[in-house]
Amino acid sequence: MPDVSPVRDDIAPRPVVESVVSFAGRVWDVRSESVDLGEAGVVVRDFVDHSGAVAVLALDEDDRVVLVQQYRHPVGAFEWELPAGLQDVAGEPPHLTAARELAEEADLVAGEWHLLLDHYASPGGSSEALRVFLARDLTDVPEDELHDRDGEELGMPVRRVPLDELVEAVLAGDVHNGTLMIATLAAARLRERGWAGLRSVDEPWPTMSRPRGRS
Repeated sequence: MPDVSPVRDDIAPRPVVESVVSFAGRVWDVRSESVDLGEAGVVVRDFVDHSGAVAVLALDEDDRVVLVQQYRHPVGAFEWELPAGLQDVAGEPPHLTAARELAEEADLVAGEWHLLLDHYASPGGSSEALRVFLARDLTDVPEDELHDRDGEELGMPVRRVPLDELVEAVLAGDVHNGTLMIATLAAARLRERGWAGLRSVDEPWPTMSRPRGRS
């Protein structure tokens, strides 16, 4: 008989026998853990211990997606991305982190928020879990409340691209940021369905159940 059960990940962390920080970085650490896999025995895995992050697909009244461009040194590329940031403020709900990042990186406030999707950035080597929100009903941040950008965000280009054009850029291989690509295709499909299936921003985040980041 074919398996007709729903396709759903099983969030079930295996017992950790030992856990040590093998490298302490500026933003995140590399952790080495001995994991008990039962019959397969105990294995050692090194991974980036990440705090988790949020991103925002902000869609304006003309079905244009708000993008920012940042230099990403590990890949040597100026990537077009969604406004995003680390989930690094203790106790801050993810959708409020997303709202803060949207204001700081794109100078925008959204009047309507929904959960778009959750995903892992690179589950073979990082604990990073990302939650992506759909933000609509966009307005500008008041001029006296604008965020002063610095570092990689200084002079950061911001542009709006039609959702259909962005889908074609994904399919043509012109953009490479994983979160941007996944969110773009998900938003396009949901729009085809008349936005049926959008979820609440308060929905539990099970992929963040594993302790992450620095204590």
